[in-house]
Amino acid sequence: MRKTQRVLLIGAITVALGASACSTKGGNSGSSSDSSGVKTDIGVTAKEISLGALTDTSGAFKVGGLATTAGNQLWANDVNASGGICGRQIKIDAADTGYDVNKAVTLYANMKTQDAGIIQMLGSPALAALKSQITADSMVSATSGWASSNLDSDAVLMIGSTYDVEMINGLAYLQKQGKLKDGDKIGAVFLDNEAGNNSLLGMKYYASKHNQTVIEDKVTSAEADMSAVITDLKSKGANVMALATSPVQTASAATQNQAQGLNIQMIGFSPSFAPTLMNTPAAAALTANFLRVSPILPFNADNKLAQDIAKKFEAKFTDPANDAVGAGYAAGLVFGAILKKACDNKDMTRAGILKTKTSITVDLQGLVAEQDFTKPGQPGSRATTIDKPDATAKGGLASQQGFVASSEAKAYKAPFQK
Repeated sequence: MRKTQRVLLIGAITVALGASACSTKGGNSGSSSDSSGVKTDIGVTAKEISLGALTDTSGAFKVGGLATTAGNQLWANDVNASGGICGRQIKIDAADTGYDVNKAVTLYANMKTQDAGIIQMLGSPALAALKSQITADSMVSATSGWASSNLDSDAVLMIGSTYDVEMINGLAYLQKQGKLKDGDKIGAVFLDNEAGNNSLLGMKYYASKHNQTVIEDKVTSAEADMSAVITDLKSKGANVMALATSPVQTASAATQNQAQGLNIQMIGFSPSFAPTLMNTPAAAALTANFLRVSPILPFNADNKLAQDIAKKFEAKFTDPANDAVGAGYAAGLVFGAILKKACDNKDMTRAGILKTKTSITVDLQGLVAEQDFTKPGQPGSRATTIDKPDATAKGGLASQQGFVASSEAKAYKAPFQK
């Protein structure tokens, strides 16, 4: 089968629907009904359902952005091949934000006039900036950014656990393995944004339950060299390192961890690793001391759905294997379940889609833990996996532990949990 280049991925699916393709002229100015009595408005025509994707294909998280968008499209391809949803084909309207909040806001202004929902909004900073708008627009938005501080809006669709819960589970795993004990010091290296601060919240919660101290080292997304950070953690006696960083920063931290002789165990939140790191000089240091906690199985894991997605991805795309492909597909499965129920309810308006979202649970066939969206303010799941870098594995990761929710994560009260 002919391979699809990454340039074509965005170019081919970034097709803006004209005003004539919408059931209204933009805004929330009205709705109509089809011959079967299904109400529709923006983004749903007689033949198509258009879903936006605010992704990153040129910024700090471009590897994950490309993979997530590929997963979105693979899901859409499967749905369309089986007849679509409510007799309509799925269209992915993707645009590159470059992980730039201002660009995301500008792009959303166009998407809200033509898309029924957002299947991918990459980055907690973008979500934080747009949250009030998607709430006002009743625009259900699946995030590729899992800060629980954004769960104060029903329009936010977080598939998987949140960053605070990831860190709680990750630290619990290290303690179970004897890498961390009560009274120890946790070196927290975190991005100064929604994602990093939410991860820090989880680190502090876990530490409070085990008489541990958190050493805070805040970094910006522009910082690539973690030499000074590691020097600081070494001087303050950190026993383990918890990372809420970009992949480039993770690689630098792992290299300096060894170079400076600190050699402590590192645990990173889900966006902290990219498989391309296994082709860099940091590969050995990552393999020796790094683990990643995630709400989704590794690429090509021992799971029927994961392997089916991996096979389809490799047949169609030339980008590196990455478990974000599965995350993008999982977002499609959840969105698909919402759209199907909205169709059954005869209301595929944005308001109807939003109402449906808050009333479902979704079994994702082991790709992600079962999701429950019926509890406002709570993560859809509290179970995560633990993965280890492995250059021989497709996607660069091998599973160390399947989906587990630690006792600390189960007891944790998220910021907007009622």
